[in-house]
Amino acid sequence: MQLQGPNFILRNWQLTDAPSLQRNADNKKISDNLLDRFPSPYTLAAAEGWVQMWLGQEPMVNFAIVQGDEVIGGIGLELRQDVYRKTPLLGYWLAEQYWGKGIMPQAVKLIVQHAFDNLGAMAVVAYALSKNPASMRVLEKAGFKACGIIPKSVVKNNEVWDEHIFAVHKD
Repeated sequence: MQLQGPNFILRNWQLTDAPSLQRNADNKKISDNLLDRFPSPYTLAAAEGWVQMWLGQEPMVNFAIVQGDEVIGGIGLELRQDVYRKTPLLGYWLAEQYWGKGIMPQAVKLIVQHAFDNLGAMAVVAYALSKNPASMRVLEKAGFKACGIIPKSVVKNNEVWDEHIFAVHKD
């Protein structure tokens, strides 16, 4: 499966993606704004493990963001269970040299439409750490609304941060 953006594509992960994934994800400025499960340093072994994990996924929920043959980021939906089964959680990252070029809001719009059209989602939720206002702007540009703040709920880099909640609904 492939989703076409204006100057990038969202596509399935491929074994050949590991080197460019490692090269573009290995940046402390990226990992500082993501969950701790995003490794830093981002090694080739981590990149290979990530790609292997998503090969043959069904349904398609995690995409490489690609320009040419280069993986410049990643975006995915975490399908949840129980009362959250129609409300996946969105996550994403982009290589620093592509920040501020309008790529991520477009990628978010594409994956949200995919969630509504193909996954039966009624809403998509995203969380942003308080020290990442750029991510909050991405979400707002992609049509998400701020829903609230959970104060002092996240520990990142040995600091306590707030978590901002955003959502977009199918209607």
